[in-house]
Amino acid sequence: MTQTHKLVRERQAMLAGMTPVLTEGTYIFCSTSDAAAAAILAPRSLALFREAEGLALVLTLADAAAHGFDVSLPMRRIVLEVFSALDGVGLTAGVATALADAGIPCNMIAAYHHDNVFVPEPQALQALALLQAVQREAAAGMG
Repeated sequence: MTQTHKLVRERQAMLAGMTPVLTEGTYIFCSTSDAAAAAILAPRSLALFREAEGLALVLTLADAAAHGFDVSLPMRRIVLEVFSALDGVGLTAGVATALADAGIPCNMIAAYHHDNVFVPEPQALQALALLQAVQREAAAGMG
């Protein structure tokens, strides 16, 4: 399949173009080594990763609760709309550092087209505003 989007590799350009969007939904990070549960949940998960300890899943809050997972850390997802190249350097570091400096924990998932930032639900709006400010600052630095 052919890539149709212009990929961005330079850190300043990635930050300037990231356009953070807070998506609908609340997610739970969980893990299972139960093959039957994995077979049911894998198709329903937003993301999954095979780890030595089991299958790590990102499930909706409803799915996680329905299957008995710990739902004490609900997360919101912020999609960075820039088409960052897989070999681009600095986007994850810039985002994670800005959030860390504000005391906001994050879990990053870099997918093929976009990077996804998961933050605790109570801090989602603060994280979004902060990332929008980082974007504005990076864009101003390019001009």
